[in-house]
Amino acid sequence: MIATASVPSASTDLSALKFNQYAVIGVTVLALISGLSALTLILGAAMLLGAIRPELSPLRAAYRMSGRRLGLRPEVVAEDPRAHHFAQGVGGVFLLASGLSGLAGLPLLGLGLGLAVIALAGLNLSQKICVGCLLYFQYRRLRYAVLSR
Repeated sequence: MIATASVPSASTDLSALKFNQYAVIGVTVLALISGLSALTLILGAAMLLGAIRPELSPLRAAYRMSGRRLGLRPEVVAEDPRAHHFAQGVGGVFLLASGLSGLAGLPLLGLGLGLAVIALAGLNLSQKICVGCLLYFQYRRLRYAVLSR
């Protein structure tokens, strides 16, 4: 008899992902238009926290508090959320770099990084293409190739 390891089923709430993307776009646009680099720093830190410790995510808490009022219903699918957490971390790093660039007197760099986050979140919303998720799978593939030598 062959023993099989039980793998816990993971799930992802697609409505929560949409909420996060809209929130990231909205807050980043507001920060870039107003020139409030601190706002991109706060959002970037919140995204990193959510990527590292999803249960402490401020965006998840906001979704749980206001998602239903906004007409969002949970759309839970059997999908491992690690790729989405990785993508959120990448976006958080970009927003932290955007905010720090603005504070360091490099507003064009900060603007470019912020616009990249907006564009990638918009791509995910409109075409369901998660570039951060694709990066995660390439990272896993590379890690496997290196460790299996």
